[in-house]
Amino acid sequence: MNILQCENIKKSFFGKTGAVKALDGVSLEIEKNSAFGLAGESGSGKTTLGKIILGILRPDSGRVILETNKVQVIFQDPYNSLDPKMRVFDILAEGMIIKGQSEVRRNVEEILNLVKLPKDALKKYPHQFSGGERQRIAIGRALLTKPEFIVCDEPVSSLDVTIQLQILDLLKDVQKRFGITYLFISHDLRVIRYMCDRLAIMKDGRIVEQGSMQQVYSSPSDSYSRRLLASILPI
Repeated sequence: MNILQCENIKKSFFGKTGAVKALDGVSLEIEKNSAFGLAGESGSGKTTLGKIILGILRPDSGRVILETNKVQVIFQDPYNSLDPKMRVFDILAEGMIIKGQSEVRRNVEEILNLVKLPKDALKKYPHQFSGGERQRIAIGRALLTKPEFIVCDEPVSSLDVTIQLQILDLLKDVQKRFGITYLFISHDLRVIRYMCDRLAIMKDGRIVEQGSMQQVYSSPSDSYSRRLLASILPI
């Protein structure tokens, strides 16, 4: 069963030199409880597609069918995605309070334990944590509203390699525990391979390769995909 379907999505941006196609007829499907990787170099259109799926941008044409309204996002930069003036408890509790959820403190403390941060973290501010710890806070914030679908937009690209693996393992554990579906956007094919069941590779606003992880890695049909895959090292 699909949780997300994108049908022929097109999006252009207009500047001094005229229209630039960011997305040129993108279609994909994501099954429920899966992890779908969206890869490509900077400017390929993957983040624009993510924003359209989240409703931040509107497509010029095409449609997005999302079979849940329980959607969250984990951003690339844990330094900018957390309000520096708020204590961690307030950051985590904010979404629950807005949605009128009950037992806020108990749920916040449970999530803090799940993302492997000590209870005294609730009294602190974001600047008192490392980048990896801040991303754990961001993951906890996303989980507290009980999402079914999470867009992970380059969630480990700003972290050291050893910390990246810890965060990826946390996201795997979270998916297994709660049955969450991920759209995992990354320029790093090692990360995609580690996390995802299926993969789409984008170039110049189009999907040039799409299929199961095994299929794409073992026999890519597109020359661009072959070059990208040949350049990676195992994580």
